[in-house]
Amino acid sequence: MTQTLEGSRGAANQAGAHINANAYAEAQDFLPIKGMDHVEFWVGNARQAAAYYRALWGFTPVAYSGLETGVRDRTSYVMRQNDITIVLTAPLTPDGEIAEHVHRHGDGVHDIAFAVDDVASAWRETTTRGARSYLEPTELDGGDDGTLRRSAVHTYGEVVHSFIDRNEYVGVFAPGFRAVKKPAAAAKGMDLREIDHCVGNVALGQMDEFVAYYRDVFGFSQLIHYDDKVIHTEYSALMSKVMTNGNGRIKFPINEPATGKKKSQIQEFLDWYLESGTQHVALRTEDIVKTVRTLRANGVEFLGMPHEYYATLGDRVGDVGVPMETLEELGIEADRDEEGYLLQIFTRPVQDRPTFFFEIIERHGSRGFGVGNFKALFEAIEREQAKRGNL
Repeated sequence: MTQTLEGSRGAANQAGAHINANAYAEAQDFLPIKGMDHVEFWVGNARQAAAYYRALWGFTPVAYSGLETGVRDRTSYVMRQNDITIVLTAPLTPDGEIAEHVHRHGDGVHDIAFAVDDVASAWRETTTRGARSYLEPTELDGGDDGTLRRSAVHTYGEVVHSFIDRNEYVGVFAPGFRAVKKPAAAAKGMDLREIDHCVGNVALGQMDEFVAYYRDVFGFSQLIHYDDKVIHTEYSALMSKVMTNGNGRIKFPINEPATGKKKSQIQEFLDWYLESGTQHVALRTEDIVKTVRTLRANGVEFLGMPHEYYATLGDRVGDVGVPMETLEELGIEADRDEEGYLLQIFTRPVQDRPTFFFEIIERHGSRGFGVGNFKALFEAIEREQAKRGNL
């Protein structure tokens, strides 16, 4: 049963947004997921990508795999900050699936990996419900470090979901990796705690297909539905549904473009990524002001909001613990619903193609995704699209 969001200061902007108050209870328990294990990016140059995330984003390199560890086809760097683990993997040869992936898509998300207690059960439950297998249940022998178990299935585009069981493994990341000793110092001043959500972009007409996929195959439930009455400007629109697992630790918005006068940001992503894929990953912070100040000083580029957005923001959201002039100075957006409020900001694409980007989000009760900001955000993205000649 769904109910329309109401009772918040921004209710007038939320017509067409629907939240399922029973989403967590409705999610099935045949696939217990403890949380996000890691996100793996396939990139053109892992060494340089690792330097970028260390020097600008404050991630520490903790593990390495490559020629020096006996791996001949790829190089991987494991980067960590608090409970966020990202893996950066690049091909060592011009052949194979990693090289083909980078050639076709540019840098992008390959694997959104889940922590589970039983990879065989997770693989069996999902494949018997219709998932296409990517990796059958496998045991990786780490010698004195124990055994790591893994399996994986496909989802939209070329993205996969791995299931990872570390219960009997004490190594740094996985067999075949070695710890990075005396890593170069990571940038300081960030407060990035965990992955809040991952957003997938799919082609027109595929959103409901993948909503059903996560419901039927993974046991997820629909938390929120935003239609094109909410997410639109004069020129473009999109539709989005948010899927969640039973404990709420995994949240996946799934977007598709809607018909408009010009190309939406979703269609731009699809045109340049060349198929469905992960559009952005949201990183949760408990101090967005400090984090964004530091990231900006380090050279990370964010979308900007016009003065007009902040001129009326206080009336819409009330007190959010940060002065309006500070929010405007840094380009941070705010939104409020009946559960609380949130602060958020979006980077520009972090590679040459206008595809993948990051969101930084600070939550104070709200489980939403900033519906009151959608119009202003879309207009900001359209300004960027126009500069690129893609609107």
